[in-house]
Amino acid sequence: MRRIARFEKVSLAQFEKDFRDAFPDGEKERIGNIYEAIRLPRRATVGSAGYDYFSPIAFTLKPGETIKIPTGIRAYMEEGWVLCNFPRSGQGFKYRLQLNNTVGIIDSDYYDSDNEGHIMAKLTNDSNEERVLSVNAGEGFMQGIFLPFGITWEDSADGARNGGFGSTTGAGE
Repeated sequence: MRRIARFEKVSLAQFEKDFRDAFPDGEKERIGNIYEAIRLPRRATVGSAGYDYFSPIAFTLKPGETIKIPTGIRAYMEEGWVLCNFPRSGQGFKYRLQLNNTVGIIDSDYYDSDNEGHIMAKLTNDSNEERVLSVNAGEGFMQGIFLPFGITWEDSADGARNGGFGSTTGAGE
């Protein structure tokens, strides 16, 4: 296996900003404690492709409910690689847990964005069987897989990223 990436925490200041955006009632001391407990994603077995993300908070999602989770994580990776984030297989199978953007695409240049490349997860319990999903703090809820990608011979992209969702719209036009 080739080593091409590493996970890191975003700064406490960035985490606090994004946490307050998702949970406006968050107390500074509580946010600091949550930040300190953040675990970097890791693979469970030698044969695992996916790196499990561990939830920084406990949450419960009833059918149809959505939550935005600031993971506190950023990913540095070599150029030519992308990190694709998916719900964990069992939670998707049992609860129809979904990422609202279907697959979270983390480009290599996202690491240098103004938001420190903070990876956010917006999840929805799409159960049609009335199943309630509960996740404890520190429990896996999402997985990320690093994949290589190619570009076309005619590619002439020269834009620069500055942010997350939608920040590359219109680049290269």
